[in-house]
Amino acid sequence: MPVVTVNGAAVTVPENAPLSQALGAGVEMPCGGQGRCGKCRVMVRGAVSEPGETERARLTADELAAGVRLACQARVRGDCAVTLQSAGGDQIRLCGEMPAFVRRPAYRPWGAALDIGTTTLAGCLYGPGGELLAQASAPNPQSRWGADVISRIGAALQGEGPALAAAIREALAALVREMAAAAGGPAYQVDRYVVTGNTAMLYLLTGADPDCLSHAPFEADRRFGEAVRADALGLPGAGQVYLPRCMAAFVGADITCAALAAELCTRPGTRMLADIGTNGEIALWHGGQLLCCSTAAGPAFEGAGLSMGMPGRAGAVDHVTVENGALRAHVIGGAAPRGICGSGVVDALACLLETETLDETGYLEEDPAPIAPPVSLSQKDVRMVQLAKSAVCAGMRTLLKTAGLTGDQVEELAVAGGFGSYLSVASAGRIGLLPPELTDRVRVLGNAALAGASMLLLDPAFVPAAEAMADAARAVDLSTNPDFLQAYTDGMFF
Repeated sequence: MPVVTVNGAAVTVPENAPLSQALGAGVEMPCGGQGRCGKCRVMVRGAVSEPGETERARLTADELAAGVRLACQARVRGDCAVTLQSAGGDQIRLCGEMPAFVRRPAYRPWGAALDIGTTTLAGCLYGPGGELLAQASAPNPQSRWGADVISRIGAALQGEGPALAAAIREALAALVREMAAAAGGPAYQVDRYVVTGNTAMLYLLTGADPDCLSHAPFEADRRFGEAVRADALGLPGAGQVYLPRCMAAFVGADITCAALAAELCTRPGTRMLADIGTNGEIALWHGGQLLCCSTAAGPAFEGAGLSMGMPGRAGAVDHVTVENGALRAHVIGGAAPRGICGSGVVDALACLLETETLDETGYLEEDPAPIAPPVSLSQKDVRMVQLAKSAVCAGMRTLLKTAGLTGDQVEELAVAGGFGSYLSVASAGRIGLLPPELTDRVRVLGNAALAGASMLLLDPAFVPAAEAMADAARAVDLSTNPDFLQAYTDGMFF
């Protein structure tokens, strides 16, 4: 079989396999390998297929002449060499806030909490007394099948389920080994795991058939809240893995864990929780009732799908301000700007509104609008963010309407997720990602899903309470809800 050398490391793949098969999580493919996004550009030398129509439409003649190819389209014909740019310097906030509690771990000597995000994996390794020993993060390798859960569910239904499961299991095991090495011991010392994620991520991890998640009425036939053996999921050691309970088909164990960490249902008053990511999940606690919903925000806030979007790593514009009428950008790592991440996009749009380069309908006076040359936002980028931000805000407003509330009656809006950790709340309110009346009551939690998973690991007494909370939650279906449709339409304006 042909040998593909990737940044000096040799990988064997079948002849005629797409080049992306040799690259794994090392390359971004938000469109699921359809050739639409052009994000999987790599430098190639050696025996690969000639560029087809899709690549010629996405790449310039100069790029093709220099050996630039789309990894999802180029086919391996023989031995070849690929050069990938090092990601380096990822700006990922790991474990979020946890309330004070007595730690009574049931593992010995180590336990690990893992969060399977649609875009990013994160983990924490704890010692015998519940002390934090190490943390780590990595890209979710399933992104090669698409940036969103719908694309991955579709791939699983087309026979890719075993490959999706193998990819995530290998990545989680590597994350555990990385943390164990940092802690100075072998990975098999991990005696107990808690692995959280949205419902689709847990289906794909365990190899469960996700058909029920692919069509109406979208009711999960497996909501987890169960324990399996570590070796059954390819994780180091022979201990137990607890998979927390999901609230609904698209409101997963990650929101259950986040609600636990936020003390959403145990603190007084009316409170809302929003985990803003590729799959936006929202929960509202009022009068002893927990409402929840899910909105398909898409990958824009994760830096994917935009013309110059990228994750929060060195070279990414992460914040933008207006100074003397001009845009001023902050770049992660102090490097030359080469892209823009989610928090930078939200700031940039708020600033373009302030400078009147962008109007309330989303029309750009200058297309593309320069942010920090060569980084810019195109009209298509703006439209993609409009769809995402209106979906998130409309989900919040629909839960409020369902409960008979207005935003003024909410005492706290807890914002969870890695993207939320770096978000300018003022900018989010200005563009309509968050209801403006709630911006002065926002509490940023960081990765609350991982924090909640850590709580379940460090004191198993939280488990029955978390399961009861998930079981009591009432899912609000937004797909046929007229209040959501109206709020979504209204939310398209800036």
